[in-house]
Amino acid sequence: MELDRLARLQAELVAHGCDAGLFYDPNNIRYATGTSNMDVYVLHIPCRYVFVPAEGPVTLFDFKSCEHLSEGHPAVGETREAVNWFHFFTGSRTEEYAARWAAEIVDLLGAGRGSGHGSKRLAVDRLDPYGLRALERLDVEVVDGGEIANLARVIKSDAEIAAMRVALAACERAIGAMEAALDPGITEQELWAEMHRTAIAEGGGWFETRLLTSGPRTNPWFQECSDRVIRDGDLVAFDTDHIGVGGYGVDISRTWLAGDARPTTEQRTMYGAAYEQVQRNIEMLRPGMTFAEVSERAHRPPGDLHFPPGNAVVLHGLGVSNEYPLVLNRELFGSDGYPGVVEPGMVLCVESLVAPAGRPEAVKLEEQVLITETGAEVLSAYPFSKALLD
Repeated sequence: MELDRLARLQAELVAHGCDAGLFYDPNNIRYATGTSNMDVYVLHIPCRYVFVPAEGPVTLFDFKSCEHLSEGHPAVGETREAVNWFHFFTGSRTEEYAARWAAEIVDLLGAGRGSGHGSKRLAVDRLDPYGLRALERLDVEVVDGGEIANLARVIKSDAEIAAMRVALAACERAIGAMEAALDPGITEQELWAEMHRTAIAEGGGWFETRLLTSGPRTNPWFQECSDRVIRDGDLVAFDTDHIGVGGYGVDISRTWLAGDARPTTEQRTMYGAAYEQVQRNIEMLRPGMTFAEVSERAHRPPGDLHFPPGNAVVLHGLGVSNEYPLVLNRELFGSDGYPGVVEPGMVLCVESLVAPAGRPEAVKLEEQVLITETGAEVLSAYPFSKALLD
């Protein structure tokens, strides 16, 4: 699987006329090499990167004394110590360290490890002004590596799908632990900690958000968990946003009813609308559909429940993290959408957020699906709320 992913990334570099790619995003590093190291730290401290030539062996630049972490990973040809130039490490010597870093990168570009046409065209996914200036002084043309990595990651192999099923199963066990702990009197943060604990025990990575809210904090959406005490009869909504086992993302959402109270008519109406939206949009998906067709044909909740800013996303891609494509609803697609086609091998997350303005609560649901030759196969298996569907 690791060698197959590397081959796809290198093919994309060739297609974009690049001699090599330089990747700092830990998700891209893992995709290219199969390795990981202090990924959350690396997200904001750029102390780990990988040089991927269009042809030939990969050079992984790792944190000091971490060479042992790449042992057994066939995609890694060589490991070196990273050269860092952010202020925490270099203080007033930042420019000097950036120049040292750039010289090593240019040496790799000129070592016959690129496409062989003698140019210096380098795709980089993340770079600050010091690094960009240092490369440009050495006549390197820097292009966007984020696009190249995203396009390489779009289609999943059978091995990747198998890995994603493992990550999903582990995360869903963590969701089950959280649901088992849901009793009135627990705080949102305490409840979220149950899923976090189990997911880490299962071998998962990190959570990119802490989107779990209850009662009146569910609407508006996009609030992270707090010390609010969950009460009997509250809706509790969450989004996993989890980088799980093997580095693969798990992005599903559920909404539950806390305690023994009967759901209100409004709660059941909103839940039913969200459930119908997700199910009908999964049934609609077919390979060959354009993103514009998906947006136009996507089912929406009834008018009094549909709130376009809250229902902005119809679906998005998923792999080692959230990734291309992103398909917006029809109100936004004309101004903010982009062209593309649904293809077999894509893994997509189909979303619904029923959060009408002025209402006391909201419902968030999301399913993870695989596009096949004939339609969409649901990968996520965690059950929906019987209390809210009945």
